Amino acid sequence: MQYRDIITIEPGKRGGKPCIRGMRITVYDVLEYLASGMTHQEILDDFPYLTEDDIRACLSFAAARERSMAAVEP
Repeated sequence: MQYRDIITIEPGKRGGKPCIRGMRITVYDVLEYLASGMTHQEILDDFPYLTEDDIRACLSFAAARERSMAAVEP
């Protein structure tokens, strides 16, 4: 599974933020739920249209974005 198959970015949707499969739930939303302590199963129960692969894609997207960040010296 590649996150690129799941994460979409559309300029007119949610301000161009990365979303899951063209829906209005963002990668940020899912990451915030995980950071707040929700389990994968709790997220899936609250959002039945999401899948385990969607959650993994969010994590993979965040990891790729982190990997591409570089420190900038002042």
